[in-house]
Amino acid sequence: MKLTCSKSNLLKSVNIVMKAVPAKTTMPILECILIDASANEIKFTSNDMELGIETKVEGNIIDKGIVALDAKIFSEIIRKLPDSDVTIETDSNLQTLITCEKAKFSISGKSGEDFSYLPYVEKNDFITLSQFTLKEVIRQTIFSIAANENNKMMTGELFEIEGSRLKVVSLDGHRISIRKIELKNEYPKKKVVVPGKTLTEISKILSGETEDMADIFFTDNHIVFEFNNTVVVSRLIEGEYFRIDQMLSSDYETKVEINKRELLDCIDRATLLVKEGDKKPIIIHIGDEAMELKINSQIGSMDEEIDIRKEGKDILIGFNPKFLIDALRVIDDETVTIYLVNPKAPCFIRDEEQSYIYLILPVNFTA
Repeated sequence: MKLTCSKSNLLKSVNIVMKAVPAKTTMPILECILIDASANEIKFTSNDMELGIETKVEGNIIDKGIVALDAKIFSEIIRKLPDSDVTIETDSNLQTLITCEKAKFSISGKSGEDFSYLPYVEKNDFITLSQFTLKEVIRQTIFSIAANENNKMMTGELFEIEGSRLKVVSLDGHRISIRKIELKNEYPKKKVVVPGKTLTEISKILSGETEDMADIFFTDNHIVFEFNNTVVVSRLIEGEYFRIDQMLSSDYETKVEINKRELLDCIDRATLLVKEGDKKPIIIHIGDEAMELKINSQIGSMDEEIDIRKEGKDILIGFNPKFLIDALRVIDDETVTIYLVNPKAPCFIRDEEQSYIYLILPVNFTA
């Protein structure tokens, strides 16, 4: 095999496929990037058996062939080469020569035949949306998946399609994030749970441009994302997702309209007095025309008032400040509306169309 590519094209493609190279594995072949130039195009593939990525690389094939190279070494070599054209040449013993200007590296390759190719997926059932929308939906929900694997279902996000609407849901036991998107077409009903890791890695590769599109294909066991000459295949999390409709309520005793930036800045300031890992709640008192926010910690205390528009009862309630910050940061509206029932019931931050809903459980505190 012999091929030439510019360093920038190689680096871009390497950075994409590195996202599916496992950090630890008992199968050394999975620590490799597969370079496939056996047909009329150059493709890089990586696969950790849960997540697989394949991307096409712009370049010229001089001699067709295929080789698997250690991902870490190959990516570091490419990263540190001069900004010029790179030649990759493999001999019959899979010894691979990487040349760029006066720099030459020779590394051992492995047979491409041993590599675990991406599973073949029937591409019948799919939706299309802009890369901007997909990236935003992930950004606006991914923070509330569970970090640990005690409950596998909580480490993923629900993608539910009904007619022309996509609903994305994440939860971790303390909060729920929901985003609803209107699609351009009608689609058959579908419900899948996508691993959070897959969505995190995809959001790093997406261009985020409104005119760039992404196709999402569904099967019983896999989800496939296709965009910009890149294919990402991921296993789905098996099982029934939580029945979140039972947790959502439109009842409220108190409704508050508040400037989002003012509220976010105020909570941000309050967390200056909280050490990392310290579970100090922010105590919120909602009166007639003002919301008072207080925090007390070993470092000190803070007290601040923000003007609000209120309907309903006064309320004193405590929250984990991080959960409020996470939700407020991803809302683009200038004004947010918060719905509360009582100090023991969750609060809801949602817009009128309910295109986003953030549910946050309160915490106990001593006033």
